[in-house]
Amino acid sequence: MDEVLVSRIEEALRKLSPYLSVDGGGVELVRFHAGTVHLRLTGNCIGCPGADITLKYGIESALRQEVPEIQRIALEE
Repeated sequence: MDEVLVSRIEEALRKLSPYLSVDGGGVELVRFHAGTVHLRLTGNCIGCPGADITLKYGIESALRQEVPEIQRIALEE
């Protein structure tokens, strides 16, 4: 079951990639465990003052829409 969810999460992140790369940023899946998606921001998203807003209202919203089984999204350093 987790393999299917991971595949769906990765596909959702691929769909977001063009929007994040416009500003030189990105996001990658670190792992999915016990309903929690662990993500890492990359590129210009690292240390960006708007990263929290991007995560909460962009990435998190899109992931939850594509994969409603997600219980929590955590940001890794």
